[in-house]
Amino acid sequence: MGFISGFIHPSSPDTLFIWQVAVAETERGNGLATRMIDHILDRHEVNFIEATVSPSNQPSQKLFKGLAEKKKVPCSISVCFKEEDFPGEEHEQENTFRIGPLKK
Repeated sequence: MGFISGFIHPSSPDTLFIWQVAVAETERGNGLATRMIDHILDRHEVNFIEATVSPSNQPSQKLFKGLAEKKKVPCSISVCFKEEDFPGEEHEQENTFRIGPLKK
């Protein structure tokens, strides 16, 4: 069991931004997250997927890099928020993963 939350912003109608991915511990490693993303892509015409991922979140990094590899498209990674963008908090840097352009 799992879920994905995300949105397509009106100013970027060609991009699906994935906000959260959750997969039950018993289902992890079986490709469920990738299948859920594919299901979303089957229903929406987008050319890119974006997500922000912290450096310590290895499962999400693996998911998005693997998705790009599966679809044979680039995955660019850039800094979205630096640690100092969160003053007074212990918050990791967040990187933007941008996958695409997706081939239909």
